[in-house]
Amino acid sequence: MSAQTLLAHVRSRVTVDVDSMDPAVAARHAEHTKFSDMTSNQAIVYSEAVRPERAALFNAACAQFRSGSSVAQLPLDTRAADALDLLTVLLAKEVYPHLTGRVHAQTSPSAAYDTEATILHAKKLVSLFEANGIPKSRVCIKIPATPESIVACRYLEQLGIRTLATCLFSVPQAMAAHQAGCLYVAPYFNELRVHFEPELWKEYADTAREHPASQVIKAIVHLYQEIGSSTLVMPASIVTAKEVLALVSLKPNHLTLSGAVLDQLAAAQAPEEAESADSKPHHPDVDLKAHPTSSDANNTNIMTVPDVKTTNFLENNGSALREATAADAETTRKLADALKIFGEMEAKTKELIRAVLSAE
Repeated sequence: MSAQTLLAHVRSRVTVDVDSMDPAVAARHAEHTKFSDMTSNQAIVYSEAVRPERAALFNAACAQFRSGSSVAQLPLDTRAADALDLLTVLLAKEVYPHLTGRVHAQTSPSAAYDTEATILHAKKLVSLFEANGIPKSRVCIKIPATPESIVACRYLEQLGIRTLATCLFSVPQAMAAHQAGCLYVAPYFNELRVHFEPELWKEYADTAREHPASQVIKAIVHLYQEIGSSTLVMPASIVTAKEVLALVSLKPNHLTLSGAVLDQLAAAQAPEEAESADSKPHHPDVDLKAHPTSSDANNTNIMTVPDVKTTNFLENNGSALREATAADAETTRKLADALKIFGEMEAKTKELIRAVLSAE
């Protein structure tokens, strides 16, 4: 019987990133093989902020913005936002030694439909990373794939700030990210809410064929291969080891995995008759002339965009992407819900910070 773990098996076929800001998770699974990148978002930051083990780091971030600090004259909300950004950077710095690639931080969901605000927040985060010993070359900014924010990605990429298009559920979003020059796209395998309401999660007998996100991700991978895109595909929002194996068969470039999923993979043995790294995936090929863009929970409402390869989704401030998203009910719903959840998580963390900054 093979002594190889399922995690080692997966790592031999795809680059694995850690979707956690807990250094213990990274250390546990990077003892022999470091991770490439660390991804994060407002929900992950909040989950770390409330842990007693992180109190010292949380207090260190707040300390620079308390009443006796040099910025004490600034409004409380401004100081809370600044402390939150610093906390995000300090949390990422704890995981940084376990990486060979980049740390990721996500721009505020409140800026998702504001190009200039997204650009300003991204630049601020990069500056904070640099001030805390992490160079720009080792940073990637996660940006929700709205029309306005994908336009921001193009500008940031021109400045040398690498970006990842997140909250991504459709082929037009992925094409727009390619046109913006994003380093990564992170198509969500499960919609974000399943992590907060587990009863919404659904298991499939053949995940690679039946999961509603599978054909979207396959279409993105196939599209990028066809057009020679340098943007890398990093599926996210993965719940189980079974989903990981299904995604490996779709042949993305990266997978970003939570501590829970990494633990599942590390505890299981690789199959003796594992699929070879260069064997053909078992799912059907995708017709590039009619890309699926998104699908509903029952996999019955597939839109197609026949001219996805010839449409400029960024011109006129992203008007074509705006039209494609508006016409796609599932992408519209999932994007709005993800931004709502991230906004709620950001607000919760700020409330924790405000309580500390307001204390005597």
